Amino acid sequence: MARPPFWRESRVGLEAAALLRSPIYRGEEVADGRGRPVLLIPGFLAGDDSLALMTRWLRARGYHTRKTGLRSNVDCSGGTVERLEDRLGGLVESRGLRAVIVGQSRGGTLARVLARRRPDLVSGIVTLGTPHVEPFAIHPLVGLQVIAVGALGTLRIPGLFSRSCLSGDCCAEFWEQSREPLPGRIGFVSIYSRSDGIVDWRACLAPGARHVEVRSSHIGMAVNGAAYRAVADALESFRWREPSGTGSASLTPLRRAA
Repeated sequence: MARPPFWRESRVGLEAAALLRSPIYRGEEVADGRGRPVLLIPGFLAGDDSLALMTRWLRARGYHTRKTGLRSNVDCSGGTVERLEDRLGGLVESRGLRAVIVGQSRGGTLARVLARRRPDLVSGIVTLGTPHVEPFAIHPLVGLQVIAVGALGTLRIPGLFSRSCLSGDCCAEFWEQSREPLPGRIGFVSIYSRSDGIVDWRACLAPGARHVEVRSSHIGMAVNGAAYRAVADALESFRWREPSGTGSASLTPLRRAA
């Protein structure tokens, strides 16, 4: 796959300014979320604050959002997804409806594994610039950051993934689940951009997903009007996947880590 043009990431400020002036941000032609639960997962090296604008927008549209509690998404994938599973379960139990997961970049991979592990808790996932087909189809500068974090984690610095998380037995089950198809009743929308400056857009074309192209930088998908429109459309399309009368009593109990 080709090297993404990293300079295109400089557009993020302009994208945010355009979003704040756009009709989609004001909620025009966006359906009321009616309290439906949404879990938002940030990307690599990012925390919940990177999706703060989208979180406020979703809440203003009537969705009940939940953050991950991640300050920087650099921990072991296997351990992270287990903690997110507990958070997802609490969100679904409190609302009595299966949740939608919105994940950016690495957050989208975590979303896909969560949906694969707990289809009883998820009605659909929306991924933003997530390299599903080839997880490391990324710009070399970002690849160096992945290597650096892995090296520090291997030195047992807490809170960082290690090299074994990428290629060893530590997260082998996680990577296997990230490639498995989702059950048919779970919606799957992968949003991508051919002008993504970090991820090769072709790696976002996951089999079984509905692909939506937007014109955006990679980081800017969290503040891009076209991406927000795609997210709103995806959330509305997942509504029919939520059976009427679903309540917390019908949910499968959470699995607890041994």
